[in-house]
Amino acid sequence: MNKAITYSEDQLAEMEEAFQLFDNRGDNRIHISHIGNALRALGQNPTESDVKKFAQQHKADERIPFEVFLPIYQAISKNRSSNTADDFNEGLRHFDKEGNGFISSAELRHLLTTLGEKLTDEEVEQLLAGQEDSLGNINYEEFVRSVTSG
Repeated sequence: MNKAITYSEDQLAEMEEAFQLFDNRGDNRIHISHIGNALRALGQNPTESDVKKFAQQHKADERIPFEVFLPIYQAISKNRSSNTADDFNEGLRHFDKEGNGFISSAELRHLLTTLGEKLTDEEVEQLLAGQEDSLGNINYEEFVRSVTSG
């Protein structure tokens, strides 16, 4: 059973307003290459693979209207896993050698810049700011909580 997502007028207006931020021609359309940024501006966190999957359904130079963007937004929001924080914690737990809830900031920095969707050093610096204790360790559950809560 396919459940349709319904949005209030306020929610739709907010989505359309964020969408319009990426309309650089004033034609109520955005370039297909901007869908990832538009989704992120609306609080979604699509992977690059998600973005490519949707972008490949359109021509590389295509500009899409909000009516085409909305189903993409809906698909990304449906796929958002409520277990994301648990998944991150479980993955980081493997690097918690002492089983005390901490991993070294150097190790976390390495993971974030080399695995999955690699972050830049600057992005890692922003994420880790204020997370490190006096021993150079990070409570990974607090870290995940701060990252996933936006």
